[in-house]
Amino acid sequence: MPFRLVIALGALITLVGFLAVDLGAQTVSDAKLVSATRWYGGEDPAFGGFSGIEVSEDGSSFVAITDRGDITRGKFLRENGKITKVAHGALIKLTTPRGVNVRGIWSDSEGLAIAEDGTMFVSFEVGHRIVKYPSGQARVRNLPKNPATKRMEPNAAQEALAVLTDGSVLMIPEGSANQKTPHPAYRLRAGAQSWEKAFLIPRYRPYVPVGADLGPDGRLYLLERHLSGIFGFTNRVRRFDIAPEGLVNETVLLQTEAGQHDNLEGLAVWRDENGLIRLTMVSDDNFKFFQVTEIVEYVVPEGAGAQIDPLINGQ
Repeated sequence: MPFRLVIALGALITLVGFLAVDLGAQTVSDAKLVSATRWYGGEDPAFGGFSGIEVSEDGSSFVAITDRGDITRGKFLRENGKITKVAHGALIKLTTPRGVNVRGIWSDSEGLAIAEDGTMFVSFEVGHRIVKYPSGQARVRNLPKNPATKRMEPNAAQEALAVLTDGSVLMIPEGSANQKTPHPAYRLRAGAQSWEKAFLIPRYRPYVPVGADLGPDGRLYLLERHLSGIFGFTNRVRRFDIAPEGLVNETVLLQTEAGQHDNLEGLAVWRDENGLIRLTMVSDDNFKFFQVTEIVEYVVPEGAGAQIDPLINGQ
């Protein structure tokens, strides 16, 4: 088959796949783009692959991790609320409970969540575990192992983390774009020794979860992504109210066009000086020269989002 025909067929297949994305009924992207700012790391070979981010309550500073087990802290320089520059400190290795730097298959850090007291939780894929990094001088330790990880794919497992208001840790696995069942959300209650399946999140293929955060409004925010072949990445942010019976009032806040941003993987939710919710996201460039590291920020107007009817949208 001629090479040009192969390329043409590949592009057509990709386009068909993109058009088949389940966008959800009455989906409206109400979140408004504030800024998309390139983040540069100079000649540091450790810079890149950012998979998780947390932002301070006032939106001025952040903590970010890479999928090679590095962590950095930094500040956002803003003008009229827009990020104009990103300044960060040295990238340093996360450590194991034994105090040694993570390496090899034990260094694929993906999810990041920070509790109100400063305790940091980091989830790792491949070498499946979630590590608790207490603030101060307390000892680093592994959380109890979740038996469900035995059935998860090595590189599509403990992807998204959030800390709930009661101190529980919530973990949402990435899973596969081909799966048809809802996304499970596992919870480890404060002081507990075993995980429980807390919620089921409606799945709209081919998006998969990559980041999560509990907003200052007490709602759960979920960042999802899909690679639309040669067209690039598309992302979506959904919001849920947390009720005794589960996650309710599912709302789509943001759904980007393919290629609008790079591979957004980390999500932080905070409230700005005007009282509006902001979604701050970081992209994972996979250490590829043709991808970029960027900080993307959206603001959510009051009452924004289209509520999804699960009876209309097949799960």
